[in-house]
Amino acid sequence: MNEAGGQSELSGQHGGRSEQRLRVVIADDQDLLRTGFRLIFKAEGIDVVAEAADGLEAVEAVLRTSPDVVLMDIRMPELDGLEATRRIFAELPAGAVPPRIIMLTTFDLDRYVYAALGAGASGFLLKDVSPEQLVGAVRQVRAGDALLAPSITRRLIERFARQDAADEALHRDLSALTPRELDVLRLLARGLSNAELAERLVLGETTVKTHVTRILFKLGLRDRAQAIVAAYESGLVRPGGLAP
Repeated sequence: MNEAGGQSELSGQHGGRSEQRLRVVIADDQDLLRTGFRLIFKAEGIDVVAEAADGLEAVEAVLRTSPDVVLMDIRMPELDGLEATRRIFAELPAGAVPPRIIMLTTFDLDRYVYAALGAGASGFLLKDVSPEQLVGAVRQVRAGDALLAPSITRRLIERFARQDAADEALHRDLSALTPRELDVLRLLARGLSNAELAERLVLGETTVKTHVTRILFKLGLRDRAQAIVAAYESGLVRPGGLAP
């Protein structure tokens, strides 16, 4: 495992991670990719606190360094990225802030999408991503947004379209949500941004953010990616239209 050198976390804990430099772990078995990503992040003032060449190293690195964001290759030796993600969330100490995990893949493959979201990933990136998209992605997921391309959201919808309601493994209870929070969740599941939600519901963007935070808290969810899954699992949103 490679430790990132010459980088430092801003001192002090006052105000939480939001007032600190963004801290990233890169887990991929390709040395060239890790080096390229590290140089891009360095140029943008983002700290790479550790690197890993396989899934076991990734788990150890994340638990040791407590990063904000993890870039996790799906296909790695020793342990694949999906299982490494599951272990990270299972082994986090009580009260620890969970990292946001972005899955890295060469191909936008159907079979990984739902498994990765179920394991706790916040989204996907293709490895040929541009520097601007890479930096924007880690900042986006650190802020709590899901990183789901329209094609991935579409396939997530199609998965539930193919699934008979009688066979659904989960029927998530949304009874804790207020009517307004249900409205927000419906539109959130359709991929609307906070600004678009605010315009559609005639609310301030700050109010929308508060509603989203409350939804995640009440349902015990980590981020918007899990909220989208919950909306479909509960039947609140159906492919092709909104559930009544």
